[in-house]
Amino acid sequence: MGFALEGVGLTHANGHVALRQVSLQVAQGECVALIGPSGAGKTTLLSVIGTALAPDAGQLRVLDQPNPARLGSAALRRLRSRIGTVHQAPPLPARQRVVTTVQAGRIGQWPWWKSLASLFYPLDIAGARAALEPLDLSDKLFVRCDQLSGGQLQRAGIARVLYQQPELLLADEPVSALDPALALSTVRLLVQQARSSHCTLVTSLHAVDLALECFDRIVGVRAGELLFDLPAAQVTQQHLQELYASEGQELPRLQTPGTDSVHAIQAAVAVPECH
Repeated sequence: MGFALEGVGLTHANGHVALRQVSLQVAQGECVALIGPSGAGKTTLLSVIGTALAPDAGQLRVLDQPNPARLGSAALRRLRSRIGTVHQAPPLPARQRVVTTVQAGRIGQWPWWKSLASLFYPLDIAGARAALEPLDLSDKLFVRCDQLSGGQLQRAGIARVLYQQPELLLADEPVSALDPALALSTVRLLVQQARSSHCTLVTSLHAVDLALECFDRIVGVRAGELLFDLPAAQVTQQHLQELYASEGQELPRLQTPGTDSVHAIQAAVAVPECH
């Protein structure tokens, strides 16, 4: 089991209800896309699954570990070392070289002395380069992070998680700073890597057509609730219109302006290139 949520709810300190009675099960090795309007609760849901936030209602099991919030600090660190998270704005130290940033993906798995040594001298240059290469960043291996563009920083964050080799990979809008072609190839890479390593992948995406093209299973989130949980081929225009009812008539998409969104989405469902 990758993870399971049963009736999970979470209310923030300001009284805002972020999640309401969420029940979701994802098997180990499965790839799932979360879609929904801004503020729907997708980021909060990923944070709960990744144990960064503890729910105040319901039950959570992650990588066969029930109730992670009840674990001691050492056990929780071990569990988190098996979970990789790609942030929309990766928290990468500005003055750190890319090679060091990538190798930091395994700090939770290495003994303390190796983790400390890696901050001063890269211990696995070949491994870091291999993680960067499919993201077209191998030439940035010894560049400082503050010299990267926003899109390059996002890809460096992805490389760090791929180098980590997690059992559960959570990606929150991982390609928001990339152009459409690079976004598509990067999401395809995430799916490919997850499937080859039997890693569970859950990705929140803004572009509906990108989610439909690259994932077999789509979960629609709105106002902290799951509106639908369906195979991509069964997601209809009616489902999407209901999900994005508050967003107006235009669905968020990867396609360039002027492309008919309905036709693009139907084509993505009919020809799932990433599957």
